[in-house]
Amino acid sequence: MRPALQQIGQRLGANVKVVEVPPGPPVLAPIVAEVYGPEAEGRRQIAQAVRAVFAKTAGVVDIDDSSIQDAPRTLLLVDRRKAALLGVPQQAIVSTLRAGLTGEAATYLHDQGKYPAAAVLQLPPGQHGDMNALLQLAVRSASGALVPIRELVTLSDTLREQPIHHKDLLAVNYVVADMAGKVDSPLYGMFEMRGDIAALAMPDGGALTEYFINQPSDAWRGYALKWDGEWQITYETFRDMGAAYGVGLILIYLLVVAHFGSYLTPLVIMAPIPLTIIGVMPGHALLGSQYTATSMIGMIALAGIIVRNSILLVDFINLQVRAGVPFERAIVQSAITRAQPIVLTGLAAMLGAFFILDDPIFNGLAISLIFGIAVSTVLTLVVIPTLYYGAYRHRLDVLHAPA
Repeated sequence: MRPALQQIGQRLGANVKVVEVPPGPPVLAPIVAEVYGPEAEGRRQIAQAVRAVFAKTAGVVDIDDSSIQDAPRTLLLVDRRKAALLGVPQQAIVSTLRAGLTGEAATYLHDQGKYPAAAVLQLPPGQHGDMNALLQLAVRSASGALVPIRELVTLSDTLREQPIHHKDLLAVNYVVADMAGKVDSPLYGMFEMRGDIAALAMPDGGALTEYFINQPSDAWRGYALKWDGEWQITYETFRDMGAAYGVGLILIYLLVVAHFGSYLTPLVIMAPIPLTIIGVMPGHALLGSQYTATSMIGMIALAGIIVRNSILLVDFINLQVRAGVPFERAIVQSAITRAQPIVLTGLAAMLGAFFILDDPIFNGLAISLIFGIAVSTVLTLVVIPTLYYGAYRHRLDVLHAPA
């Protein structure tokens, strides 16, 4: 598409710049309530009730739903028996009505141009939308007489049909909204509305089943509500990143087991990893920032940084013990000797994170790295020697064994 547009611009002598528009947001709105059920009218009633709950909840704004306002609709029903007696085809009635409503090309006029011009038959502009003028149009019967359409149709007043939306082949009604104010996270508004929504009366007299992750397995037995929007994106993001975090920890454990030849030492080395929360969570609260997916990425990176610091301490202790230094003295020396390189590398990582601290997307990563490294570095110098001393003070023979 881009080369074709550029070629057209070159032929026209213009400098054409093709700009790719990024795809739209993956969700309809920050807060989305999907209403499932067996009856279309029942789903619509529940959606209107859910919308009313949205409207009375503080901080919930820009409320809308997938239904449309009731609008009058007039149906023209052909009297097939009478039309057949007069020899009037139904297609002739439909074509005449279409010509009166939107116009119809009766013939084409040819001149010196390349394309013929259509001669369109339609009602005068002043009679567009006039039902009486439309019914006065006539069609020719089998005998050649003109019969007004009024005599061949009956009028039926009804309402405009409601749109039917589907998701994964299930009929659904949407209620969407956004959050505004001091607390702009959609999760707070969503959980605040749950109680009022659960108390809504259902058309079938049952209870409204609530789903958070998956659609209802059987949407035809009763009415159900599935929460979607940013909640779904948040759940899937942290679910996948949490799984990646777990896999990373397992791989780190296996790697340390292979290096030290022990199943206990990796547990001691990885013990400070949860200490990153002590720095990450207060750091976000101190700067008034939300915990985002990039914050989770920072925590994953912190796991590797902490393990590196712990390995430096444990490896130094083992080297000192094998060199004949008493175990208690080796514990103290490890913290004293390795403190400077550990602190310097931590400061270097923190200074690098300062450059993305004001970024609207990666500020969570920066906060996690800055506060997580600051707290975990200090605690690692205390926790690792203490835990290692407690784990191996009665097993010095293991430390004296060759690596």
